[in-house]
Amino acid sequence: MTHLDFQTLGIAEPLLRALAAENYLNPTPIQAQAIPLILAGRDVLGLAQTGTGKTAAFGLPLLQGLAHGHSQVPPQSARALILAPTRELALQIHDSLKIYGRHLSLRHAVVLGGVNQNKQVAALRRGADVLVATPGRLLDLINQKHLHLGAVSMLVIDEADRMFDMGFIRDVRKIVAMLPRKRQSLLFSATMPQEVAHFVKEILHDPARVEVAPAKVMADRIEQHVYFMEANEKRTRLLELLNDPAMARVIVFTRTKHGANKVAETLSKAGHAAAAIHGNKSQSARQSALENFRAGRARILVATDIASRGIDVDDVSHVVNFELPDVPESYVHRIGRTARAGTGGIAISFCASDERTNLRDIERLVKQKLAVVGHEPAYAPEKAAPRKIDYAKKHRRFKPRRNNRRAA
Repeated sequence: MTHLDFQTLGIAEPLLRALAAENYLNPTPIQAQAIPLILAGRDVLGLAQTGTGKTAAFGLPLLQGLAHGHSQVPPQSARALILAPTRELALQIHDSLKIYGRHLSLRHAVVLGGVNQNKQVAALRRGADVLVATPGRLLDLINQKHLHLGAVSMLVIDEADRMFDMGFIRDVRKIVAMLPRKRQSLLFSATMPQEVAHFVKEILHDPARVEVAPAKVMADRIEQHVYFMEANEKRTRLLELLNDPAMARVIVFTRTKHGANKVAETLSKAGHAAAAIHGNKSQSARQSALENFRAGRARILVATDIASRGIDVDDVSHVVNFELPDVPESYVHRIGRTARAGTGGIAISFCASDERTNLRDIERLVKQKLAVVGHEPAYAPEKAAPRKIDYAKKHRRFKPRRNNRRAA
């Protein structure tokens, strides 16, 4: 059997040098499947969970194609456009591609909300070979005439399902309509709801489909436990658990921004080094919280789901679901913040009586029962909470859309 490495996949020497310096020697399954197809010029639909190496799967052939093209990028233009739903993910992609392309003479730029636009405008003025953007800020800069999309030859849409969940898909469609019809398009998504399937038909031409790492596989490396309790008991139980020194680097997930702030405040008052990250925080505050967590100055990061697909921090020992998500796929993305790069991890979930339906949906998705710690109470059917409605998936068009647009 032929040994599969990045050179075998057709990756050029300057990129191989950069990968070797980062000790990236063997491609992941999605990289092994997607890279040759993208190098061959195919449109690609990639279905894979977070943490499977998607950024390198599209980033390496994208950089190689741009380097071989030898095209001069016009001012206020971009040759390749990568759209991401959150600021954290956009920055993560931008930083990764700069590392991979360190030996290539390519210009990189990133545009996102929550910070002053002046530096972004200055970067676009010279033109960018690779532009990573969140949809809201990108449209703002286009409307201000700081950017034109006529030179884009490659489009990447990452986390397409999250674009729908956060209400950004109308902005994405506006952006796609401004692009040249002749281009190579790549779309990556963790899940494939009907909305994404329709979107694929709109923007991809005869795409090759690459699908790896279903939710069950991603969850196999993670010990998953559930504690049953009422909502008013959760903070006390969290403080008790954090007395265990084995919980060395912890991400705590809440449903709401207000909840994240309250939990972080409780932890700080109890003497724990904790930081909160959510959509109402400024970009500088979010980056500061992430850097403190990454550097170990904050042992605990309290986050909403805006961070579940955009945090790439090594050695996260535990993920705590302080509140179970309404969308079961979000559970997989949350717990995927631990067990990175083939390591193991522990996920702990708190389940109140009104979250039992959420738990059943999660267990159905990951195809296993979460290990119960302590006693599992028997809730009477009449006391069970009604099924929560995921309004984002039903394309609600009012307040959540405005809030999410500002968050990007």
